[in-house]
Amino acid sequence: MTPRAWGLAALLLLAAPGAAHAQIFLATRPDPAFAIGPLFVQASVTPELGPVVVDVLFSVDVPPTRSGADLAQDLFLIWPSALVGDSAAGPPDPALEQDLAARGLDVIDSGRVTLAARNLYRTDNAVADEPIRGGAPFATFVRDDTALGLSPPATWIRIPWDPKFANKVYLINLKLTTRGLVKPKPATWVERTFWGPRHRISLSFNETRHRAVFPMYFQHRERVLRLGDEPAQLIVNFASADRLKVDEMSPQAARRQLSETLESTDTISLFLDRSEGLTPQVLSVQFGYFTGLQSWAPVLIPTLFFVLGNIAGVLVRNVAERLSKRWTGRVLFWRGRDEPRVRQQGAVLDPETVQHIVPGVTTYQEVLELCGSDVEEESRLTDPGQRRLVYRGRRVVPRRRRAFGWLSTVAHWDVEQHEVHIDLERDVVRDVQARVTRSRLNAPEPS
Repeated sequence: MTPRAWGLAALLLLAAPGAAHAQIFLATRPDPAFAIGPLFVQASVTPELGPVVVDVLFSVDVPPTRSGADLAQDLFLIWPSALVGDSAAGPPDPALEQDLAARGLDVIDSGRVTLAARNLYRTDNAVADEPIRGGAPFATFVRDDTALGLSPPATWIRIPWDPKFANKVYLINLKLTTRGLVKPKPATWVERTFWGPRHRISLSFNETRHRAVFPMYFQHRERVLRLGDEPAQLIVNFASADRLKVDEMSPQAARRQLSETLESTDTISLFLDRSEGLTPQVLSVQFGYFTGLQSWAPVLIPTLFFVLGNIAGVLVRNVAERLSKRWTGRVLFWRGRDEPRVRQQGAVLDPETVQHIVPGVTTYQEVLELCGSDVEEESRLTDPGQRRLVYRGRRVVPRRRRAFGWLSTVAHWDVEQHEVHIDLERDVVRDVQARVTRSRLNAPEPS
């Protein structure tokens, strides 16, 4: 190839999409007088997502003024991915490998694929496909250059001519077992767990921007076979339609329907427009197969969030209650100049009040007026004239540790237990005893 041609190739490759699976038919001689039609490129996808079997069904459209015998010549097909050979079809063709090596391409695999003729009008119960002996030899190659490195593999297939190619009764079936046709779509572990992995498959026609395909196309562009007036379709069959989820398909002209001949199979197809010439026409489908459990995801996920929400609510409430009990009394809004916030229970008599109680002088009624009626009375059946008044009280005083502005924390609490015993005889005070017990709390008391 000339430097100008390689420059054009590089420009086209820079504009190429990330994945392109296509086919380009070539004749042996330049300017072929016939076309390809009808054409059906049919890929079969299963939940196992292993090597994809592609059936290339085609016929040769011969002009009315010519005969198939006059135009007989081998056909060639460029397929931009690696193939798995069929050992039963025969050995590889060394001539293909030598031809590719002479063009500076590296052959990485070779073999033969199955070639058969399908009788469209057979009425008996015999097998419709009639094998064509020898199949079609192929050679898988890559292109290695300094600028762009190693290219993805492509396959050069020679289809030996058979009189049935031009017979309208037959449709030729070239069966390819392809590698790398289905590509995984990047996803997070959450998407893979709940919705399953996603994949993408692309079929196209007249796609020449593949790095390994373009040199072969450019050298043989005068031998390219066009589409005839007959129907031409790209078809993807998805088995196990009850487990299939199609996220998107393009272009908008693509059609999805349930297969009329295959059980539990969804078919997505695209009619090829022959008026587009060599413009690439691509059918892309993003899909995934889900398990029985994943099919319940729309129900299980909301239920799971509901259950987890209730469990989390209980846990958060318990934690909040524990933290509240632990910190409610320990953190206070308390300025440095403020007095400690004393919590008092019962009747706490201060020393000044106790000093006003004079034995032999103060009466019962004066004690109640002075100290209050929140008092316990004890009397003896053996001595009705004597009784005892008991005033009990409790004071809790917080001791501040550090303060940040108005916010203060409590180091501990001083607890004082106050008891005052007043003995009376004939409603006159006979004796007074006061007792104060002090202790320390390191944690706030429950409310």
